[in-house]
Amino acid sequence: MLNCRLLRFLWRQNKIDEDMKRYLIVGLGNIGPDYVGTRHNAGFMTVDVLAERAGASWKSCRYGDMAIAKVKNCELMLLKPSTFMNLSGVAIRYWMNHEKLPLENLLVVVDDLALPFGSIRLKQRGSDGGHNGLKNIASELGNTNYARLRIGVGNEFTRGHQIDFVLGVFTPEEKKELPTILDKAADCVQAYCLSGPAFAMNHFN
Repeated sequence: MLNCRLLRFLWRQNKIDEDMKRYLIVGLGNIGPDYVGTRHNAGFMTVDVLAERAGASWKSCRYGDMAIAKVKNCELMLLKPSTFMNLSGVAIRYWMNHEKLPLENLLVVVDDLALPFGSIRLKQRGSDGGHNGLKNIASELGNTNYARLRIGVGNEFTRGHQIDFVLGVFTPEEKKELPTILDKAADCVQAYCLSGPAFAMNHFN
């Protein structure tokens, strides 16, 4: 917790433009070595790319790991919740309240079985689509009017094996394509923050 407080202090001390736009970018996933590289952690992987681009370091904070990235006139609070997927909304509600951010400054990055592998879709609102992480976020926030970037992870599983599929790792062929897909997803997040949702949806959906 001390690391996180220091991170927030240094961030505020080094702010140059008080009019900079601030966003909470949340990558959904599960913590722990057993889940590293799994399809369900596509959100984690995307915010990792954003942090690496900005040279931002991850610090242990309340309800997750956080990195602060500056992209032109935007400051991005990158969050990987430590609550596990099914309680993602707890971490999001806490940080939205803590930072007094409006709902339009929240973007959730999530894996999606309904999309073909490698495709991405940005939406400003919508249903949870059966995704437990999104379901909990809606429950904690009280509505579904928040932006989400869905990353297609494929649906090549037999009946009754959905959980095994999303908690499994990508195939060797998919792993070769993954860096390009994650770069595209990170580009979409930056476009959303810098140029707005309409621009990002027109260029990346």
